[in-house]
Amino acid sequence: MFQQPATILWNENVNSAYYRMGLSCEGTLLRAVPGQFIMVRLKAGNDLLLRRPFSIHGIVTSRGNPRGIELLYKVVGKGTFRLSEYREGDSLDVIGPLGNGFTISESYERIHIVSGGIGVAPLRFLAMHIERVTGGKVKPQVFLGGRSDADLLCTKEFIDLGLPVQITTDDGSSGDQCLITDPWEVSVSVNPPQMIYACGPMSMLQCIGGIVSKHGLLCEASIESAMACGIGACLGCVVRAKDINEQYKHVCIDGPVFNIQDLKI
Repeated sequence: MFQQPATILWNENVNSAYYRMGLSCEGTLLRAVPGQFIMVRLKAGNDLLLRRPFSIHGIVTSRGNPRGIELLYKVVGKGTFRLSEYREGDSLDVIGPLGNGFTISESYERIHIVSGGIGVAPLRFLAMHIERVTGGKVKPQVFLGGRSDADLLCTKEFIDLGLPVQITTDDGSSGDQCLITDPWEVSVSVNPPQMIYACGPMSMLQCIGGIVSKHGLLCEASIESAMACGIGACLGCVVRAKDINEQYKHVCIDGPVFNIQDLKI
């Protein structure tokens, strides 16, 4: 964990309410792994005192060398609206990398990546990492869902990696009109994967948890949660655990990536 000022390299509107931001930084942030996050403080006056958590979307490189990190975020409130107004050259105060990342093993040959909406933020980083560490030999199957076409993010990046992508939207504006868990469950029944990585709305993760339990599969889920500190002090990001000796876990320090079977969601 390292606190530092980070200079904004870009802050671009992707579509609708989604933005992609590049940050120039140094130290341990350049060695972040997929699934970890940062806490950001905005210089926006006394009405925004608490930091905001953001998943790390990728590592920014220059001539093959790491020089920063990338974020993907959605404008949903006052904090992210203020963030969307920042421009190249502005500075943010960040703490990170925080939390535990995804478990990646070279023994996994059949992998599913299941994303809902902005949940794709850490999963694109994960897909790129798997591509690098396996030399492109392992091609995860990606299941990408959103409320509408505007909520489907990183489709091109996954396709450019040569990954098969299944798309669904709630309103039928792109792909099949259904929940992403529908075609994913069919695929699981036909050819079970060795590992499933997921991130998205809690309702999606609840459904995935039930299917994983039914089929006896291994799944790691990145949990999205509001938090104030990122280091386990504020107790604002707890999730219920199945372990009778540990009723709750902190998303910030025990996660944000968990074995989905360890949680009551």
